[in-house]
Amino acid sequence: MIKCIAIDDEPIALSIIQEYCKKYGDVDLETFTSPIAGMERVRLARPDIVFLDIEMNSHNGVALARELPEGTCLIFTTAYSQYALDGFDVDAVDFLHKPIFYPRFERAMEKALKWLDKNREVHPQQRDTITLKVEYKNVVIDTDEIMFVEAMDNYVKVFRRGMPMVLSQITMKEMEAMLPADKFKRVHRSFIVSLKEIDKFSNRKIYMRNSDRLIPVGRKYIEEFNSLYNIIKQ
Repeated sequence: MIKCIAIDDEPIALSIIQEYCKKYGDVDLETFTSPIAGMERVRLARPDIVFLDIEMNSHNGVALARELPEGTCLIFTTAYSQYALDGFDVDAVDFLHKPIFYPRFERAMEKALKWLDKNREVHPQQRDTITLKVEYKNVVIDTDEIMFVEAMDNYVKVFRRGMPMVLSQITMKEMEAMLPADKFKRVHRSFIVSLKEIDKFSNRKIYMRNSDRLIPVGRKYIEEFNSLYNIIKQ
């Protein structure tokens, strides 16, 4: 699954990128009209590819590009062709001129994937994985794909972004011990959440990104989680 974030203050431009990502396939896209919120999400989620508009009302995309995490592939989108040279100054892999048509978008994605493959060869990253017993097989799961974990009797259900749920016979205590403590938090006797997948927190309920599920925060966990959430928001 290719993780992408698109930042553009024009909702129509974002809807076009969203449509093209669905057509391309195997893409998990988040969109933001707010450059501030979008960059905060980029820093937290560390996507593979960022689509970034250059000329936005409140921010300049070239300046924002200099704040992207190392290893992030940048594709600029803009209606102004004169910014192309600025884009290459910050190592943009491609430059999509609006209006964007799908064949041109597809070529940009292919260039981005080649860039990512080459970058990973030069700067290999160790990804966190866990191995769960599913029926009679061992299944390796990338923890970066996990949204939340729910207890069900003597089993746990592992919900993953854009992928099928995994059911494994394991206790929540064992599951909690397997997951990276800096990325996951037990918030209820029946729930563990990925911190980067939290959208907002209100009335002792956690709203997850790209999910209709509301995760309750138990009394035992509320004080510690509330303090942690205040740090996350900063």
